[in-house]
Amino acid sequence: MAAPAPCTEFTGLRRASAAARPGRRGGNELYLAPFHRAAPLHRAAPRQHQRRRRGVKTVAAISEDLPRLAAPGKKGAAESGGRPEKVLMRAALTVRRKQKEDLKEAMAGHLDALWDMVGRSVALELISTKIHPRTKKPLQSGKASIKDWCQKRGVKGEHVVYTAEFMVDSDFGEPGAITVANRHHREFFLESIVVEGGLLCGPVHFACNSWVQTTRELPTKRVFFSNKPYLPSETPPGLRELRDKELKDLRGDGTGVRKLSDRIYDYATYNDLGNPDRGKEFIRPILGGKRIPYPRRCRTGRPPTDTNMLAESRVEKPHRIYVPRDEAFEELKQGAFSAGRLRAVLHTLIPSMIATISAETHSFQGFHHVDNLYKEGLRLKLGLQEHLFQKIPLVQKIQESSEGMLRYDTPSILSKDKFAWLRDDEFARQSVAGINPVNIARLTVFPPVSNLDPAIYGSPESSITEADIACQLNGLTVQQAMGQAKLFILDYHDVYLPFLDRINAIEGRKAYSTRTILFLTQAGTLKPIAIELSLPPSQPGGPRPSKVLTSPSDATTNWLWMLAKAHVSSNDAGVHQLVNHWLRTHAIMEPFILAAHRRMSAMHPIFKLLHPHMRYTLEINALARQSLISADGVIESCFTPGPVSGEISATYYRNHWRFDLEGLPSDLIRRGVAVEDASQPHGIRLLIEDYPYANDGLLLWSAIRNWVESYVQLYYPDAGAVQCDDELQGWYHETVHVGHADVRDAPWWPALSTPADLASILTTLIWLASAQHAALNFGQYPLGGYVPNRPPLMRRLLPDPARDAAEYAAFMADPHRFFLNAMPGVLEATKFMAVVDTLSTHSPDEEYLGEGRDEPWTGDAAAVTAHAMFAADVRRAEETIERRNADQGRKNRCGAGVLPYELLAPSSPPGVTCRGVPNSISI
Repeated sequence: MAAPAPCTEFTGLRRASAAARPGRRGGNELYLAPFHRAAPLHRAAPRQHQRRRRGVKTVAAISEDLPRLAAPGKKGAAESGGRPEKVLMRAALTVRRKQKEDLKEAMAGHLDALWDMVGRSVALELISTKIHPRTKKPLQSGKASIKDWCQKRGVKGEHVVYTAEFMVDSDFGEPGAITVANRHHREFFLESIVVEGGLLCGPVHFACNSWVQTTRELPTKRVFFSNKPYLPSETPPGLRELRDKELKDLRGDGTGVRKLSDRIYDYATYNDLGNPDRGKEFIRPILGGKRIPYPRRCRTGRPPTDTNMLAESRVEKPHRIYVPRDEAFEELKQGAFSAGRLRAVLHTLIPSMIATISAETHSFQGFHHVDNLYKEGLRLKLGLQEHLFQKIPLVQKIQESSEGMLRYDTPSILSKDKFAWLRDDEFARQSVAGINPVNIARLTVFPPVSNLDPAIYGSPESSITEADIACQLNGLTVQQAMGQAKLFILDYHDVYLPFLDRINAIEGRKAYSTRTILFLTQAGTLKPIAIELSLPPSQPGGPRPSKVLTSPSDATTNWLWMLAKAHVSSNDAGVHQLVNHWLRTHAIMEPFILAAHRRMSAMHPIFKLLHPHMRYTLEINALARQSLISADGVIESCFTPGPVSGEISATYYRNHWRFDLEGLPSDLIRRGVAVEDASQPHGIRLLIEDYPYANDGLLLWSAIRNWVESYVQLYYPDAGAVQCDDELQGWYHETVHVGHADVRDAPWWPALSTPADLASILTTLIWLASAQHAALNFGQYPLGGYVPNRPPLMRRLLPDPARDAAEYAAFMADPHRFFLNAMPGVLEATKFMAVVDTLSTHSPDEEYLGEGRDEPWTGDAAAVTAHAMFAADVRRAEETIERRNADQGRKNRCGAGVLPYELLAPSSPPGVTCRGVPNSISI
């Protein structure tokens, strides 16, 4: 894509500087990491937990002595005046086969081999970086077919290498692209292509990692570019037209129903969460638009429902929902997760639970009943689809019967101290080292004040008084404690209060809007000193019913305090899932990913940087829309907000979400738990010194920031380079104005004018996709799988003799039973546990932050060197985290019965491990 006119002169300077830059090669030179072994700067050293490498490349070595019909020193046709000499080039294509084929696929494979024999083969064509001096069109090699597809039909193994040969003129130049036409009957997954022979630059690598559709599905040829990065203004003449066309094809025209084989990226609102055709109870508001602002999601083009033309018809499980073909889970991930474990949980296990758990066993009868889920298990009726239970490790079939035993793994939260969850210090510790460590904030105004409209919700001031907490402040006044940064708050008042009437009208749901004040002790730990439980006023602007509970002093107040903490945990669970996890990582990233594919070429260096951090996100978000956040989905069924879940998420997006404050340091400062301090290693000082999430997060944040800044400097020496990059500017503009259209006019969007601006934006995106998501996701079962510790919903309010004397009498007679009856029932609890167990699982093909990348992802040696330095920084961060977890001075992560904090430890084996930082939001 040509640079804008004002930048023409600058572009020339840019090219000169690029060619002269140390460690980066100019002209037709190309850096290539060795193919047969790891290059020292390309691969990180092995880690303690090493995953199975995704698609370990099995690339055949092509002879370096390929016959050449023109010596390198001979003149080309243009100089000699005669016909150009010919040069033989050979391409090696690495294709990954499916590990398991059904009968239909096997038959199609045999048919492909037969068609290949009669000439209906896979055709390739090389495109030079040069153009013909007369026609001004790219130089092309002419078509060549894969020679050995049929012969290798019976070859065993996951990878097969095929070859093709090209005869080109000696002045053909460097291949910059290759087109592929699949004239077979089925798609195939092309991992990479290597072209060599007769090239002064050495072998040319094409990292494809893409499904190639048949010409019946996609009549146009697929184009793949070499791994050499080019800014738009530096695109070689022979690739400019192809670069523009490929982006145009990926954008589509905004019409039509998308097929699963399509590769089109486009936007739509969340108008597919409800299903009005099933009944009014399944109607959900459209998220996105002026009335309910929300990020955009990937467009599928499905027709509207019969009863609402604005709502998109649904694709119900187990049918697949559209995402662009290359965004779908690969086979290893599908087998371990999507088509296997999660789908089996959603489609088979949960219905079996519903059929098995009767109304008579709706509530847990005692804490031992909860414990039995991990010891003895729960008998299930397997039904007609018992074979699908083989995909769920938690279920074991009982021999000679039609039943199975659902036995859960013991969550980590119980592994070191079974009763820790009962203690106040553990309740508070989880606010800085638990599943949701991103809501605690410094208390700066007392009493706390609401931002809701007092004409509707009553007095904005909290009911908590100084008298309630004075005796808990170690002799300080409230003002002194706030001034010394000793008071903190978990404030869910404004999140829930507008929705409580609707939530509490649902059978089996009861909730408050809560505030919890915590005191920072001299030991560096936190303790809760007051909990406020509020309900909406009965009349607009009237007095708001509110209870304030403080540390217990007797048996009755102890049980009430336990119930109050459970309601706080339930509030926290809903905000964690709907706001911090789903909205602030999954949903807000989707527009950035869609715009990246639509506006930045695969050749663009920033696309190459972001690519590993976009893997699988569109697929997991589509699966969430289908089964998790949809009407009557798992989130609505298992969490307090129920059918208002989407609206709570959207309200936060409208009123509170700001991209400029989503980076870790900015978020910590916004919440008042840190202050700027240039003398500190990360530029900020934590007011809670032992804050495991923040302590470890800052290590990874700094590693990411340093990596991104060094990478950006390779391509953008000054502001002019950023401003003149039309693809880069188009990506950011479209993300803001289309993907986040409802908040596009907000003044807080960062500018994209300088290399520093770009590095800041990219650092935040990579942080959100990797470390932030890991911190919020992979502890869901290990830390939340014991429901009494963190109930996702509550079924009873606190007993009140004035409201219901009989209920209060029942509480006084058997508080243990009352507490368990207030918890989720057996069905809600076991359903919730089965899903979060799966969502906390690392798949075998996970790609972790800082790992060496298998394929030669870039032809820029300086970028490979910078990534090696990043990998070393990540390894050092992991070592530091291990040392911290053994430091007994850090009481929030080390002590008798205290769990270490490992959610931000970068590496992990597969499974539920409560550690590991994948590159992307892949679950």
